[in-house]
Amino acid sequence: MEMTKESKRAVKSDLMHLLLTNKGERLYMPEFGTNLRKFLFEPNIDTVFSDIRSEIQNAINQFMPNLKVDKLEVIPHEDNEHSAIVRLEYTVTNNTFSESDFVVIQL
Repeated sequence: MEMTKESKRAVKSDLMHLLLTNKGERLYMPEFGTNLRKFLFEPNIDTVFSDIRSEIQNAINQFMPNLKVDKLEVIPHEDNEHSAIVRLEYTVTNNTFSESDFVVIQL
């Protein structure tokens, strides 16, 4: 069974909401979200990129267990030396369907 366009959009929206919410920002759920904004002025080096990947993977594991991360890349932004691009390819899995998609965010 395939996901509908609405359910695909809902999953992507939930994922972006999770990634772009600061931990402690959501009332009664202090662990919801990520601390991605703390990386805004960090250097574009492998250890920082590794920390970003871990932050994203941990949040997904905890709050969106129906997502399987297929590929998670953090790469330097070509036009801005103080910025990075995150590309996350994922598969939505549960008992009724499996669907792949991706998101790209700029930090």
